Amino acid sequence: MTYEVLARKWRPTTFAAMAGQDHVLRALINALAGDRLHHAYLFTGTRGVGKTTVARILARCLNCETGITPEPCGVCTSCREISEGRFVDLIEVDAASRSRVEETRELLENVQYAPTRGRFKVYLIDEVHMLSGASFNALLKTLEEPPPHVKFLLATTDPKKLPVTVLSRCLQFHLKNLTPDRIVRHLEMVLGEEKISAEAEALWALARAADGSMRDALSLTDQAIAFGDGQLQADEVARMLGTIDQGALERILESLAAGDGEALLACCGDLAEHAADFPAVLRELMAVLHRIAVVQAVPAAAPAGASVGDQVGALVVAMAGRLTPEDIQLYYQIALTGQRDLPFAPDPRSGFEMTLLRMLAFRPQQPGSDQRPARVEASAPAQGAGSAAATPEVAAPRPEPARSATVTPQPESGLRGTNGHSQPLPEEPDSINVKPEAPPNAVPAATGPAPVAVEPPVLGAPQHWHDVIRRLELTGLTAELVNHCLPESVEDGRVRLLLDPAAEPLHADVHVGRLEAALSALLGRPLKVEIRVAASADETPAQQAARRRAERQRLAEQAIESDVNVRTLIETFNASVQRESIRPLG
Repeated sequence: MTYEVLARKWRPTTFAAMAGQDHVLRALINALAGDRLHHAYLFTGTRGVGKTTVARILARCLNCETGITPEPCGVCTSCREISEGRFVDLIEVDAASRSRVEETRELLENVQYAPTRGRFKVYLIDEVHMLSGASFNALLKTLEEPPPHVKFLLATTDPKKLPVTVLSRCLQFHLKNLTPDRIVRHLEMVLGEEKISAEAEALWALARAADGSMRDALSLTDQAIAFGDGQLQADEVARMLGTIDQGALERILESLAAGDGEALLACCGDLAEHAADFPAVLRELMAVLHRIAVVQAVPAAAPAGASVGDQVGALVVAMAGRLTPEDIQLYYQIALTGQRDLPFAPDPRSGFEMTLLRMLAFRPQQPGSDQRPARVEASAPAQGAGSAAATPEVAAPRPEPARSATVTPQPESGLRGTNGHSQPLPEEPDSINVKPEAPPNAVPAATGPAPVAVEPPVLGAPQHWHDVIRRLELTGLTAELVNHCLPESVEDGRVRLLLDPAAEPLHADVHVGRLEAALSALLGRPLKVEIRVAASADETPAQQAARRRAERQRLAEQAIESDVNVRTLIETFNASVQRESIRPLG
């Protein structure tokens, strides 16, 4: 007896035997049970999801000798002949090979005649989108008003190519791609009946390679059985499919997590030795990164990601705890861009290596990480004369050390008429040194003189207002209101503030109340806040921030326009600089 391939041997003959597509089967079963039958059905979906299979089962349900039923008997003459492909009243047409209008007209000439054996004459037209425009026009009238004994079952992988006049005359059912988990369960059933041993990871590899198609999964399984001499082993299936071992993905992710560029390049070398398909490796890496992101965003998805036999699930759960969501999102975006640019690389390996190296180069610096600071500290001593201990302080807050030297006298001098260039930054270092001692000592009454000594410089002078705002830790619109204010006077437990007229819409009692509560908690005694809308000679914190942003933007634009390369491009190609696209660093 000749061998019958799995895809044909295990082709379902009843709705109950179908794998998946419950949304389609439920509608058809209810229609058959209630005798509410349409004259034309259109089944759409990608290859191998069951379009033609559902149409043939529906033809059996319509012509079963036991009557119209969602459960055909399978033993009557009509059921057996339909299963064997020799039922005279089931006319199957391949539109790809019979697309001419003459062939369509010849087909429709026999529509008017009653069925020979069955209850209905069923026309099953596969790949119906391949019909020509004239063929569709010839089909329209019959499709709209067919004889009562005729049913049309149309199947296509591309419904967008069908005229809307055809779509409007049919009941349309879209068959979805099957999930890898559903394919694995069906393969386990089939291989169990075939008495063939299979490793779970091998089935998962076949299910992922099938890309949602059950027919492709069964065909690949046939190929894998032949390749493995009657057994399905994970390494053999991976070699047949040309996919990589999941351990390679694990090593790549481990190297990324450790920031080890040497190990990454070693992984690329190992993949090249096994003749790996680098675009496919990049796609698999993106799939794993996607699953990690899902587990991080929705921890409840972790059990589904770590299904039995899916060894990647354990890797996903482990990496979800080691890598931050920001890193995963960055890696995925870089991989997506790398996949797009891979055809332009000199060769696939170099493009893949550059994608991984970008992931390392652009990975955000983590708090407490000393990898990138180490590079700064290594370069700073080579430039000059600073001590090793002083180097980190200069590298971290860059603008402050140069200005802090001009700030020291300001708390005593009480300068208020400055132009704002030295107001906020000078006082932040001094206020930080003075104020941390006040809050812990203000709660016990033992350090009474400290608040009295600190209150005038904190609230009485505009240059100290920045420190006050930072310590209040306000958020939202209340913080916006405070940033547009400057202190006018402090006396008798009343704090009078001047509000920039441009920010008058922010003035609301609820924000004033929050500000009073925050100030009272900061100074340890009740205060009343009064806000007057009036312009001030000094800059508010919001105005200073806007001025600094504008200054940084101006310097950035100036740096771009004065760049030699940019000027060369402008002169050579008559180009222009889009100022709105320039963003200052930091």
